[in-house]
Amino acid sequence: MSSSGNFDTLHADSYNFDQYVERRGSDSAKWGVYGDDVLPLWVADMDFPSPPAVLEALHQRVDHGIFGYGMEPLALKELICERMARLHRWQISPDDILFLPGLVCGLNVVTRAIGEPGDAVVVSTPVYPPFLTAPGNQDRRLQTADLAVSQVRHQDRLHPRYEFDPDAFQAALDERTRLFILCNPHNPVGRAFTPAELSTMAELCARHDLVICSDEIHCDLLMGETRHVPIASLDPEIAARTITLVAPSKTYNIPGLGCSMAIVPNADLRRRLERAKAGIVPHINVMGFVAALAAYREGDAWLSALLAYLTANRDFAVDYLARHMPQLKTTVPEATYLLWIDCREAHLPAKPQQFFLEEAKVALNDGAAFGPAGEGFVRLNYGCPRATLEEALARMARALQG
Repeated sequence: MSSSGNFDTLHADSYNFDQYVERRGSDSAKWGVYGDDVLPLWVADMDFPSPPAVLEALHQRVDHGIFGYGMEPLALKELICERMARLHRWQISPDDILFLPGLVCGLNVVTRAIGEPGDAVVVSTPVYPPFLTAPGNQDRRLQTADLAVSQVRHQDRLHPRYEFDPDAFQAALDERTRLFILCNPHNPVGRAFTPAELSTMAELCARHDLVICSDEIHCDLLMGETRHVPIASLDPEIAARTITLVAPSKTYNIPGLGCSMAIVPNADLRRRLERAKAGIVPHINVMGFVAALAAYREGDAWLSALLAYLTANRDFAVDYLARHMPQLKTTVPEATYLLWIDCREAHLPAKPQQFFLEEAKVALNDGAAFGPAGEGFVRLNYGCPRATLEEALARMARALQG
């Protein structure tokens, strides 16, 4: 059974995720920034074709031949409501849903909508870089609270595990903090926060009267038996102060089609978001709607197979690092397809990202981009065929051996 709970059971070999698809020479940012001799395991998109149902739906839409102004499909809103109830026991209505062209746009719209210039936004670090830049873009102040680091046992080895730190969170706040931007599942540390952690976050936000913006774009990318809990599903009072951002983009590998959603049960917050995006944020393009509908309607079997493959990739990478590069300490992601690797004990002659790019010809994300708590780290994307992952890790190991 997939970790998502209600997806059809399907073995990963029912789809060929080992198939290599050439992306060099296309419009891929992931594969186009670096030279042909570099393996890119950085940008968070996967090297797998999207589900067949999505491709077929897009072909049919193209064959229609007319691409005029589109309408928001009520069927998609109803499908999202059904999905949230089935997977997360969270009851929402179509009226709660606002469409946005992307998560980063959503972060900035929410930051613009909540509070006034000079107010503050708190985030838990290390975190996806747009969380760090959105406050400044909207004349707000950034406040950071580092996650705590403990250890977890996996494959008979101890690995770092990040946890919410309520003391650090409270210490970061001041009288003008208005918004908490939560990342759950968390990019880059791979946590799917527990109900207890989420309840603590919600209690602190209620105590300090903070709006919560919860980025849950990775909520379907669950490794092993992990469960996802939307923070807004805990309690109606929490839902009333929460804006939840979701999308099919990471799950079904369609980020370039630009279709995301904000789930906002509080009508006043919805009005504030509508005002913040009025005349600035474009409508969703018709192909984005088509892909989202097909993915959510018919993508469950493909997703079950994908999760099995990604979980196996995770376990392979974690084991490979432990056996061949023990000086690197990696998280064991509960969700996402991203490893967060601590390189500080390797004592490299350059920044880790630069070292592996130059010496191993492997492109990773520089941990420093995720905040000061990411100095000395890299982020590795294992959403690729196993052969690509194995070759990249072998190159990294050879570079470390000199």
